[in-house]
Amino acid sequence: MTSRWRKPILAVASFASVTALSACTSFSYTPTPLPPEASAPQPTSSASTSKPSKCANPLASYEPTGLLPTPATLPNGSTMAKIQKRGRLVAGVSADTYLLGSRNPFTGEIEGFDIDMVREVAEAIFGNENRYQLKVITAAQRIPALEKGDVDIVARNMTINCDRWKQIAFSTEYYRSGQKILVREGSKANSLNDLEGQKVCAPRGTSSMDNLIKEAPKAIAVPADNHTGCLALFQQGQVAAITGDDTVLAGLAAQDPYAVVPKQKAFTDEPYGLGFNERDVDFVRFVNARLDEMRASGEWTRIYNRWLRDALGPAPDPPRAVYGRT
Repeated sequence: MTSRWRKPILAVASFASVTALSACTSFSYTPTPLPPEASAPQPTSSASTSKPSKCANPLASYEPTGLLPTPATLPNGSTMAKIQKRGRLVAGVSADTYLLGSRNPFTGEIEGFDIDMVREVAEAIFGNENRYQLKVITAAQRIPALEKGDVDIVARNMTINCDRWKQIAFSTEYYRSGQKILVREGSKANSLNDLEGQKVCAPRGTSSMDNLIKEAPKAIAVPADNHTGCLALFQQGQVAAITGDDTVLAGLAAQDPYAVVPKQKAFTDEPYGLGFNERDVDFVRFVNARLDEMRASGEWTRIYNRWLRDALGPAPDPPRAVYGRT
């Protein structure tokens, strides 16, 4: 593979666009024939399979049906071939979630665990991990961006759940997180149950906000556009705590010497999946095949160690790909 630290061939969106997806450039393209596909079994076209109508075991319809095709043998007319013809993979990401997807203040580039997931998909399509463009979106913009076709894929710490399956498609789980709280050093609060009557921030349009309202109805839920907005409110003393995934909170705590994440077990399970337009069944199967390769080769573990080990400890086993089976 090419070096992970080369500059992407396309510029990323500016930080000012973090709350304005409409400010990003839109693209159009006309598919043209590509070389004939290889004789090896390939992930089938999205035209041959519809999205599951029920949430129970939805991944059963997204299991790869053959060997992962090479960039030179992508199936004619497939979603991957169309992306290849365009010349870049367009991904919706965060630019302010430290460790997962955030802008490096020294290089100006967006980097992190989720961004390396994008690189892996670009490598599988182009044979070049730098053939991608990042569009900075908020958590609330993830599903609309996919539904409108503004992005090919979303890699933005998005929890797989039934409500979202009704609108989009997901890859197999690529990371298992869990929701916790972040408080000031010296706080007596160790869990959401200790924050009754106090203001707690979570980004709007997220499962973190849904869980806050459900699990702590007597806390005062305060929404923000993203976790950076929550951190600003926290530092200004306007909220007593922030709640979110342990990955996100670890990144916030690393930026504030007075913020701590109590050593309590997470009160939810948050399985992350890469998001897709529900029509792109072939693309989901293709990415699932790539994720299978990453688990088997040790690449998933290398990416974890690069971004998350210092904050969250030694790498766990990669999440299993169950494809709807227990």
